[in-house]
Formats: sequence, structure tokens, C-alpha cells
Amino acid sequence: MTITEIRVPATIKFDAQASIGRWFKRTGDAVSLNEPVVEIEIGNTTHEVCSPITGILSEILVRDGQGVGPDILLGTVTTY
Repeated sequence: MTITEIRVPATIKFDAQASIGRWFKRTGDAVSLNEPVVEIEIGNTTHEVCSPITGILSEILVRDGQGVGPDILLGTVTTY
């Protein structure tokens, strides 16, 4: 079993307050490599964060509406 972190990508510029818009997947859902799993809202802009690996979304650590910043751990994906 391998656990891989989903983090806020370094490529996202934080020029305004940011928060989780919504999760496209729920805990226990299968996810594929590079599949969008969560949306981050910054001002009027949205950014999709993709799964770094194929597996199961095992944990969501930041809920819809909660604030986020650079490199924050959002959730984890488990492979078996």
C-alpha cells in the first residue's frame, strides 16, 4: 500500500484569498492519474488540482469553503 499526498500546486499564484470551491470526488472514489479531483477558488479564478497517481481517494483534509495557501496538504490517494 502506498499513500500519495495531494497538495496545492506551486504553480498557483496567490494574489487573493483562496479556498476550496468543491471536491469532484469523495472519499473512497477511484481516481486516475491527472484526473481533476478538487477545485481551488482565488478571487474570480478557479484552478483544478489533479490526482498525482491512480488509486483511491482515501482522505479529504480540507473541506469545501475552507481557506488554503501554498503547498497545503489537501488529501491523499492510496494505491494497493
